This record gives sequence, C-alpha cells and structure tokens, in this order.
Amino acid sequence: MTEALDIARRRFTAKVYDPAKSVTDAEWKDLLEILRLAPTSVNYQPVQYFVAETEEERAAVAAGVSDFNQERVTKASRAIVCAVPFRPSEEHLQAVYKQEIADGRYAGHEGEENMDAGRRYFVGLHAVTSGEFFEWASKQAYLGMGYLMFAAAQMGLDTTIMEGIQFQKMDENLGLAEKGLASVLVLAIGHHDEKEDRNATKQKSRLPMDAVIHRIAK
Repeated sequence: MTEALDIARRRFTAKVYDPAKSVTDAEWKDLLEILRLAPTSVNYQPVQYFVAETEEERAAVAAGVSDFNQERVTKASRAIVCAVPFRPSEEHLQAVYKQEIADGRYAGHEGEENMDAGRRYFVGLHAVTSGEFFEWASKQAYLGMGYLMFAAAQMGLDTTIMEGIQFQKMDENLGLAEKGLASVLVLAIGHHDEKEDRNATKQKSRLPMDAVIHRIAK
C-alpha cells in the first residue's frame, strides 16, 4: 500500500478538537505555503485566505458559522476562511502574469503572451455574469482546501471543512464585502480530542468501487 492510499483510508473529519494541542509554528508555516502552491484553473488564483490563529480571531470566525460548528472553530488550533470575488479584475490578471514572468515560468518558452491571452479567454468564459464567475471561483477554493486537507493528514493533523456558514455575518465580521469578496467555506485545523471525538473511531464508509468508477464506453 502506498503512503497516499494509507492516508486516504485513515483520514477522517474531526468533530471535536482538543484545545490543549496546537499546530506548531513550523507546521503552520508549511501548511500556508502548501495552500499558496495549490493549483487553480489557468493559474488564476482567485481565492483569498483569511487565517485565524489567536483565540480572538477564531472567535470572530466562529460567530459567522452555525451553532453546531462553532466549537469546532474555537477549540481548533487554527482556522481558515476562504473568500472569492464576484468578478475578475484587470489588476489581478496583470499581477498573476507579472508574477509568472518574475518566477521564470516562461523562461526558454516562446509565445508567453499567448499564455496570458489564453487565461483571459477562459476567465472570460466563466465571467458572463457575476454569479457564474463567483461559482467558478468558489470551485477553486474547494480545490485548494482538498489539497490542504490531504497535506494536513500526512502531517498528522486533523481538519474539518464547513459549509454551515452565515455568509452575510461572516462577511461583515471579517470586512470582506468592502474588499469585493464573499466567504464560501471555512476549514478548522488542529488535533482531535481522543476521548470525545467519536468520529475518530468510526469505520470509514464509501460506496464500492464499481458504483463510482466507470470505464468510458467506446
């Protein structure tokens, strides 16, 4: 069995966190860098991540989630709020392109301007309406969270992804609207409570392989 498969089989969603156990500064630094490196469609990178490290910051995030999820934020070691814009911006498109050039992404490759044009084309396909763009950008947030959750599990950390958000309240608490952003999901990170978290001992259950994996018929 590969290490990746072992992680997938043993990982679970934490339901109760142990506030006495913290994510170390070194682990947190690595996690944030992993999040920064997460893939996004056409490398547009629309997601903004707001991190809650202190008790006060986690309380501000918890105030914007449903009651049953609040302790999963306050007792966890850290939390991340993912937010995305309602529409693309020329400023962001230019920033991504300039960073790619600075990082040497196109070194030795011809037609770098075509890369920027291609990204603009695909972003435009999803920006016919603000609602359509928001949905597309939100998918990138889920992609990043999946990337981070697997990495956290490999590091021996537990996570809980939450959709039970009072979006308007969350946006107000974090001042997101004035930044042209809106929250889409929250992730708690820490160590589960070994005595209280019953989800840790439950048998993982998924549909069988042939119910979800299919060969494409010719």
